[in-house]
Amino acid sequence: MTAFGPVARAGAGAAPAPNVSFEFSPPKTPEAEENLWAAIRRLEPLNPSFVSVTYGAGGSTRDRTHRTVTRMLTETTLKPAAHLTCVEASRAEVDEVIREYWAAGIRHIVALRGDPPGQIGGAYTPRPDGYANATELTAGIRAIAPFEVSVGLYPQVHPESPSVDHDIDVLKAKVDAGATRAITQFFYDRDSFLRFHDRVRKAGVTIPISPGIMPVTNYAGLKKMAGPIGIELPGWLGNLFEGLEKDVETRRLIAASVAAEMCASLAEEGFSDFHFYTLNRADLTYAICRVLGVREQ
Repeated sequence: MTAFGPVARAGAGAAPAPNVSFEFSPPKTPEAEENLWAAIRRLEPLNPSFVSVTYGAGGSTRDRTHRTVTRMLTETTLKPAAHLTCVEASRAEVDEVIREYWAAGIRHIVALRGDPPGQIGGAYTPRPDGYANATELTAGIRAIAPFEVSVGLYPQVHPESPSVDHDIDVLKAKVDAGATRAITQFFYDRDSFLRFHDRVRKAGVTIPISPGIMPVTNYAGLKKMAGPIGIELPGWLGNLFEGLEKDVETRRLIAASVAAEMCASLAEEGFSDFHFYTLNRADLTYAICRVLGVREQ
């Protein structure tokens, strides 16, 4: 494994531990809520830069998202960031949510266009009285209060975009609207991401960019998730999981190894912020953070 030692070891000459952030989803059932809070408590001592809570397609989890982030704010030391989308809501309705977050003490929003209800990757039609896209939403958020605003970024071409150059122009518009950070969708092709990142920087975008890391144990499920959003999965990744459908433990070891190696190699390239899609489970993310040198505070 390349770079695990220099990244992970503490002491003279060792690289500093990276900054990490975690994404959670609001729970749907009492059991899911118990699992979520077990994951939160497990990861909280790692002192992440922030943790984000997703917002379901069509705003379907609005109340649960709000409840989760406010509980994080009051019961933990974490800095919660609430996802917010434009879908199926008027500007007035979205603005109300923004004001509610500020009043509750939330100071960070992840501004996303969002997917139609029940249609991840489906065709999007903005409401005439709503925000048309994440750029408009970002501007709307910043007009209400001085939130930190993170925005999404596709490391490969967005499925609705004509080109990478168009994606970069959209990102620049988001920055002009007030975005302070970009978080990428998950990816597994490191070299492709690095080429994309170089183009973004050459275009004059200077805000921090956090690579999105998803430790995957279920390759079949990952394929279903990646297809609609245009994320290409390299052949080597499928080969690693081939024939392991019934071997859960080996899949978990591979998942941790792949994600840790990705982060370590990106750290060698100068990246210092990583955003983990936890899927409301702590074990793999915790282990990977340990490999990277992140320790309990």
